Amino acid sequence: MILPPATLGMLGGGQLGRFFVSAAHEMGYKVWVLDPDPNSPAGLIADHHIVSAYDDYTALDELANGCAAITTEFENVPATTLDYLAKFVPVHPSASAVAVCQNRVAEKSFLADNGLPHGPFAAIRCEENLRTADESLFPAVLKVARFGYDGKGQARVANRDEALHAFHQFGGESCVLEKMLKLDSEMSVVLARDEAGNVRCFPAGENSHRHGILDVTIMPARIEPVLAARARDVAQAIAERLDYVGTLGVEFFVCGGQLVVNEMAPRPHNSGHHTIDACVTSQYEQQVKALCGLPLGEPRAHSAAVMVNLLGELWYDADDNYREPDWSVLQAVPNLRVHLYAKHHARPGRKMGHFTVIGENAEQVLATALQARAAIGIRDDGH
Repeated sequence: MILPPATLGMLGGGQLGRFFVSAAHEMGYKVWVLDPDPNSPAGLIADHHIVSAYDDYTALDELANGCAAITTEFENVPATTLDYLAKFVPVHPSASAVAVCQNRVAEKSFLADNGLPHGPFAAIRCEENLRTADESLFPAVLKVARFGYDGKGQARVANRDEALHAFHQFGGESCVLEKMLKLDSEMSVVLARDEAGNVRCFPAGENSHRHGILDVTIMPARIEPVLAARARDVAQAIAERLDYVGTLGVEFFVCGGQLVVNEMAPRPHNSGHHTIDACVTSQYEQQVKALCGLPLGEPRAHSAAVMVNLLGELWYDADDNYREPDWSVLQAVPNLRVHLYAKHHARPGRKMGHFTVIGENAEQVLATALQARAAIGIRDDGH
């Protein structure tokens, strides 16, 4: 076990890292953050912020020398960086696990090779792969294999010609072509797994998106218990086959009553933010515990919860003038907690914060959250 007041390392300085720093501080640890942005949300509250690129080996040596163990808050940290650090200090999750999750071709192939539920797809490494792709895949979504998130690096394509055009727009980067599926709903399971293979799953969340970005998560998900149990089993199987250590998010599509894995996130997940306010142990506390070899906490929800993302467009009025949202609207709502990320600049589509409503009655919690969502100015007409 790595016990307080040890120093932990975090690669990445976004909001997920910020919540990790807060959780670690409450548990008695110090945290060093490495992130190239001097204004990174996690770096602002860390005990030490190394402002450097993720492939700066002088900075990596400093991090390794100063920390008892290191983790990451986003999947695009180079796997080679994790591999390098693991030569000197425990690193979780491992480079091999992150490498699968950070490349969509590797991710889909992993699911297929392990008999886990996935939609029809084709790996697209060159134009010829698209020209010979099975016609039954269309209409489809073409996604770049690396660095796409929140709807970026994706294009809906009705046919082969549109796919070829999108592929060229993406600069001929490796992509995955996924058949467009008819969705009943979207959901996710967040879990924690320790080095001994013990797994703790949080209750499944039901997700809805706007413009490819998570908008609302409802917990517990409004699905049949047998489907929720199946999702937990699949998420646990993924963690076991990756030999994963840490907090892991698995996104699912529900199609015709069946589960399909959409994506895996080798870190805490946006749809797990509600665990801070609604569960005995948060997903960030679990990340600290798994990293340090502590017994995993109880993931049980003590309340129903609805989480709503607050995106950068809320900071602009109808004439595109910058102004702070009227937070008194949210502060007046009972059982609602606002979490703002202290990001340096708001821009449309950027996750600036979230709020969570909790309570005993799931229907009332949802109604309250949706009323608050409208009151703060989130609209369903694309603005």
